[in-house]
Amino acid sequence: MSESLSTSNDPLSQPSEPPTDIKALDFFRDDRLVADPAPYYEALRGQCPVLREPHQNVVMVTGYEEAVSVLNDAETFSSCTSVTGPFPGFPVPLEGRDDVSELIERHRDELPLNDQLPTFDPPVHTAHRGLLMRLITPKRLKENEAAIWNLADRVLDGYLVGGEGEFIGEFAGPFTLLVIADLLGVPEEDREEFLAHMHQRPQEGGGIGTTDGQSAAHSPMEYLYEQFAGYIEARRREPREDVLTGLATATFPDGTLPEVIDVVRVAANVFSAGQETTVRLLSSSLKVIAERPDIQHLLRTERDRIPNFVEEMLRTESPIKGDFRLSKVPVTVGGVDIPSGTTLMLLNGAANRDPRRFPDPDTLDPTRSNARQHIAFGRGIHSCPGAPLARAETRVGIERLLDRTTDIRVSDRVHGPADARDYRYIPTFILRGLTHLQLEFDVTEPNTESDTEGGHTA
Repeated sequence: MSESLSTSNDPLSQPSEPPTDIKALDFFRDDRLVADPAPYYEALRGQCPVLREPHQNVVMVTGYEEAVSVLNDAETFSSCTSVTGPFPGFPVPLEGRDDVSELIERHRDELPLNDQLPTFDPPVHTAHRGLLMRLITPKRLKENEAAIWNLADRVLDGYLVGGEGEFIGEFAGPFTLLVIADLLGVPEEDREEFLAHMHQRPQEGGGIGTTDGQSAAHSPMEYLYEQFAGYIEARRREPREDVLTGLATATFPDGTLPEVIDVVRVAANVFSAGQETTVRLLSSSLKVIAERPDIQHLLRTERDRIPNFVEEMLRTESPIKGDFRLSKVPVTVGGVDIPSGTTLMLLNGAANRDPRRFPDPDTLDPTRSNARQHIAFGRGIHSCPGAPLARAETRVGIERLLDRTTDIRVSDRVHGPADARDYRYIPTFILRGLTHLQLEFDVTEPNTESDTEGGHTA
């Protein structure tokens, strides 16, 4: 790696000073932590990799090994509050008991988003995860990736006109929605309607990662439930040779046919969760490419560097800030005693910058040898099943943008000059990502040989 890549004035190489009084900051409500939470993570880990914060009584896990140990222990930790954490709170008190497993099972249906796969525990999770893996097979992912190239060009055809555009709303959002729609077999004639209903950004209202847990059940998910229920019921009545029929006829690992709602939940979760996080990954990646001419040049001239660059982006700018677990019994994590009924937040973004695992962790290094060891996609039984798809979408999106441009820049007009950029980030405690990214670009002349799939490195 050349010295210029590791020492240039990348904001990630020069993090803000850690806050002097972390007790004064509420991670879940303080707007000061939205734009750059990294110094807060560093301050927490500096005190202890497993530390209880004083505002919401959540144990914050910022150490890499400590987070991995919790993620891999589904026996001790429940995922019932994985996306809501301390909000709106568990329906009944959990303090003062040695084992709260029975209370969790008795009251989990009263929690927000209790019908979503990330909140399931074994054995229910095992069955539904097995169903999901029958839907997202290696064969289907390979077929889908072949279509990604064409979908990227389809959206870029409009986005690149004029030499400037808002990247998230005009490319990343539509592109990822079309890719997921193709994976799940949404009929071509319905895809524009899907775009219209689903292309809603979290910052425009409540939802996952807000302190109002009840607002997490938002209208896009209801729309997905309705649409996929109709698809599954129709294909069970009249099977066809298509992906939706595969969804409709997929069975649990024990061979039983799921209820329609079980299939719908899995499909809807893949559609919504996979799309949103990939948008954030793509926009973070393009921000760096546009801000860093040295990295842009490296990726243009050495395309085989792109996959590792994507891993390094996942490490430094994890689209999911963290995940929650609820301890069922007393346990020790990183030498710290955790009572039963304790809410833990596993901070992916912090663990991925743990210097014990990643030397010089705040430096963005596209050639980092262990970048793929990040936990941006989780670990254990809840590791992201759509990770291969997200990686493929991001790699293809970057490559096609580089193919079809000679230079990509951040708009000074919208975001201010290079030494005083103004970026806005999603104000939630779960998602990490930009709300807008205005790019300028010089477009290449069309080349019929290089602009076909055969000219790609897919």
